[in-house]
Amino acid sequence: MKLKYKFKDDALLDLAMTQSGANIGHNNEKLEFVGDRVLGLSVATLLYKMFPTETEGELARRFAVLVSTDTLAAVAMKMELDKSLRHGHFTGGRKRHLIANAMEAVLGAMYFDSGFEETSKFIAEIWRPLAAAEAEAPKDSKTKLQEYVQKHDNGALPVYEFLDVTGPAHSPIFTANVTAMGQSATGSGTSKKAASIAAAAGLFKKLAIS
Repeated sequence: MKLKYKFKDDALLDLAMTQSGANIGHNNEKLEFVGDRVLGLSVATLLYKMFPTETEGELARRFAVLVSTDTLAAVAMKMELDKSLRHGHFTGGRKRHLIANAMEAVLGAMYFDSGFEETSKFIAEIWRPLAAAEAEAPKDSKTKLQEYVQKHDNGALPVYEFLDVTGPAHSPIFTANVTAMGQSATGSGTSKKAASIAAAAGLFKKLAIS
């Protein structure tokens, strides 16, 4: 594991690396809950300082990318957290979610181990280069799809439908479908918003290259 942080209480790290599939009664779910909040406030503060002239909407789009499952999973994989995570199983699309959840749990564990200030410094060191890599605030896939469809289909709008919810109650996976210009695509995510964005990304790619 390449965490670049030394825990004073190793039991916290051990708990953060234990997924509910491995131990239903002693796992990282509550640490994940706390870590999500610590990450959110830290990244929001970082963006506020890095991009003082941007609007709230622009900061929100940057924020959504930086705290997304994909970004969290990528950071966790770079630290090789996946090699230390105790889990019941890795299946299909849930692997990214479980690894991303573990990253949040580690941040929650760090918060209890050394407090908010130290954890926020740790987050800033890792997330600042990720934020700086985008010269302009990114547009999410729903925005890009809507603009594309409006331009190429006489002002029409994509139509979204939520299809299914799977997985345990504490970590559901939503599935959404989007239709526009006679084509459709589905996507999944840990929230309805994430699922709709994933679906939009798939349809935008399909329409843009057709």
